[in-house]
Amino acid sequence: MKKELTIVKVGGAVVEDEAQLSQLLHDFIAIQGPKILVHGGGRRATKIAERLGIETKMVEGRRITDADMLEVVTMVYGGLVNKHVVACLQAQGADAIGLTGADADIIRSAKRPPVTLGGNQPIDFGFVGDVKKANGIKIAHFIDAGMIPVIAPLTHDGQGNMLNTNADTMASETATALAELYDVTLVFAFEKPGVLSNPDDDTSVISTITASDFERLKADGTISGGMLPKISNALAAIQKGVKRVVITSAQAIGKSGGTTIKA
Repeated sequence: MKKELTIVKVGGAVVEDEAQLSQLLHDFIAIQGPKILVHGGGRRATKIAERLGIETKMVEGRRITDADMLEVVTMVYGGLVNKHVVACLQAQGADAIGLTGADADIIRSAKRPPVTLGGNQPIDFGFVGDVKKANGIKIAHFIDAGMIPVIAPLTHDGQGNMLNTNADTMASETATALAELYDVTLVFAFEKPGVLSNPDDDTSVISTITASDFERLKADGTISGGMLPKISNALAAIQKGVKRVVITSAQAIGKSGGTTIKA
């Protein structure tokens, strides 16, 4: 019988707010059994880029990463945010280890070619990586050694180049790679209580979303922006063997509620 593994992805305003982050890490540590934390940090990267005079460009919730922005996200995700989270976990007695996809070659990507969205001109996302392989066995080595992997949203191409990779994709691919070894629950934790039918009403949580629901909600504009890749990755994880995917608030990890994603 497989062990249960919980993978929590946290990003958005939670990483920016020390009180929210501290509470999330406290609740995360309390989750029974092996666990992994995958974090974002896009808002911090945007702020640092602005200080450096580097423009931030987004398309459908995804960052365009030119050479200057690649330096920013590598520093912010792999350094500032990742090591802060690791230090906070260590302070609460959890033996965490900070990783990018390049460390131990756990996640390798290929640079995304220009893509066409909505019939427009092809968009070059720059130094953005599309995951080609996540090595579940290597990630499991850290878990078996009693460590909690804390994974930053950076990968590499195997040729010495770092690539910016969507944190939701990192979480989904990590969950998929470990699904053969564990019964995996993937939790996307952010500042809202789930996917909302009305973004201004936190009580309007959509309890369940299927693939057909997603297409309908995307078409009518209920779901947009950064929620698009989040749900796309959740559906992909379910279809590839992940036991359960939940989108919920950072305050509710390990509890009932939120939005459950079903095939």
